[in-house]
Amino acid sequence: MDSQQHGEQLKRGLKNRHIQLIALGGAIGTGLFLGSASVIQSAGPGIILGYAIAGFIAFLIMRQLGEMVVEEPVAGSFSHFAYKYWGGFAGFASGWNYWVLYVLVAMAELTAVGKYIQFWWPEIPTWASAALFFVVINAINLTNVKVFGEMEFWFAIIKVIAVIAMILFGAWLLFSDTAGPQATVRNLWEQGGFSAAWLDRAGDDDGHYYVFVRRTGAGGDHRR
Repeated sequence: MDSQQHGEQLKRGLKNRHIQLIALGGAIGTGLFLGSASVIQSAGPGIILGYAIAGFIAFLIMRQLGEMVVEEPVAGSFSHFAYKYWGGFAGFASGWNYWVLYVLVAMAELTAVGKYIQFWWPEIPTWASAALFFVVINAINLTNVKVFGEMEFWFAIIKVIAVIAMILFGAWLLFSDTAGPQATVRNLWEQGGFSAAWLDRAGDDDGHYYVFVRRTGAGGDHRR
């Protein structure tokens, strides 16, 4: 009986390296690779300001949430604090809002996977590759906590390597003149620079609001 109870006990399957890389990889969403292109076309260098503002707000929120967790460790989600300090409705709304958010983000990322696959293999429909990765991801998540942590660990490393590679490749294009005269750091201050987001794109004032929304939304990159 004792051995049976011992076998049914929960066991910690995630190591520190898993948790650290999951947190790091979680900050790198699909929007950074796919969504940034159209936003950069709309906002220009102003996208840097959009990311900076959204990143600073996210830092403040996570810093405050971290202090609350350290002061009052609980087994539940962050909605526990909303429920306790704001009331039942706030806790209910924040918890379900978080759930709905990640359902929508997961579907958006599967769609992004389909677009990537279709870029390299146009004959494969978007829904087919999205459905395949949906099955694969769920299989990984449901198999074992240790398997999930290990896969997330290596996926996060791939993300980090991809970001570093793109930064190095972009720097090489800037300073080697390989991409031609249009690839230059002068784009940061020429043609409106950071204020280019406010320039009229469509010949009327609608362009102002359109680009401002695109730039502001660029900072809200969500992870899976």
